[in-house]
This record gives sequence, C-alpha cells and structure tokens, in this order.
Amino acid sequence: MSEICSTCGLPEDLCVCESIAKEQQKIQVSSIKKKFGKIYTVIKGIDPKQIDIKDLTKKLKSIFACGGTYKDEKIELQGNHKQHVREALVKMDFAPETIEIK
Repeated sequence: MSEICSTCGLPEDLCVCESIAKEQQKIQVSSIKKKFGKIYTVIKGIDPKQIDIKDLTKKLKSIFACGGTYKDEKIELQGNHKQHVREALVKMDFAPETIEIK
C-alpha cells in the first residue's frame, strides 16, 4: 500500500505538489566572484519547503560537471553557468517566465 501525501491527499506516486510548487517559484540567477577570482553561479528564490533542494543541487552539479553547494537558501555552482541554467531548470519543469537572469 502506498503512502498518502499530506498536502494534496493523493498517493505518493501520483502526488503533484512538487510540480505545482515548481511553477510558483521566483528564481534569480546571478554570478559572483569569490576569493582567488573564482566565479560562482548563484541560484536564489527556490523554496526548500516545497522542493527537494538537495536533490536539485545534485542534479545541477551533475549536468554542469562542477562542484557546488546549497547554503543560506541559495545554490552555488562553481563556474559561470548563467546562460545555461535557465535551459536546465526548464527541463526540470520549472516555468521559464519565473527564471530571472541578472
């Protein structure tokens, strides 16, 4: 017997909570320069209560073949990936109009 989602009331395998949450996020993507002149891509605005942020970070690191972390409610990826993050997030079912590149 499958588990029931406490939010939507559907079985876990049919749960649509995360896909609805992905459409409601206001995501900001920017680049920052850290010590030793290294450039990091920073992704902010993803609500960790609605989306599995650690799994998302792991997938993005795998796609861009880079290191990175999740801390202080933002994802930091090593390298300048600003131009390609939108495509990757859209493939993961995030709404393209909610992704802002700075």
